[in-house]
Amino acid sequence: MGQLSFFSAQIDQPAYDDLAGLLATNGQAVRSDAGTRVSVVVAEKWRATAIVEEIGATGLAVEIVTSDEGNPIARTGYSHQLDELHRRWSAGAVKAVPAGWVPSPRALRLWTIAGGDREGERYLLALDAHAHDMHPMLATSLMRVGVAPTLVGTRGQSPALRVAGKRRLTHLLEYVGEPPALPGAAEHWPIVTGF
Repeated sequence: MGQLSFFSAQIDQPAYDDLAGLLATNGQAVRSDAGTRVSVVVAEKWRATAIVEEIGATGLAVEIVTSDEGNPIARTGYSHQLDELHRRWSAGAVKAVPAGWVPSPRALRLWTIAGGDREGERYLLALDAHAHDMHPMLATSLMRVGVAPTLVGTRGQSPALRVAGKRRLTHLLEYVGEPPALPGAAEHWPIVTGF
């Protein structure tokens, strides 16, 4: 692919706000007296492992557990260091995109790890099927970083933002960096081919 952009997640410093990438997909932030916990249910074990590695770089406690349905869940421990993230991504009792949110490279990388997948020569970033009001705002957020997506699947259980075209896919790949070095990750990572 050549040299990575200086915006790449692989050279950006880890931050607690990067966990917003999990909230952009089906991740949840739960607040308690002990602090905030961020968790995300994923389809494959490699995704949970990669998320744990990414979050671990921030210094937060993180673990993998299994849902009642048998799916891996990557989650942080409760931490007051995540309270501000929870506050910004909440509107009352529901999850909401903060006004003007621009995903950091690491936030976009976490979103890609948790809910990204190839669709032929295009790429899909999964959205939360239970948070339809967030979908247009998340599309706008991606536009702010030069990745103009199309909203697809809004009437079903698999809504996503579709990224198509060489320039947009190249920009997405520059942002998120190389796939995690885990079996199964590379075939679900964005690529630029066939143009």
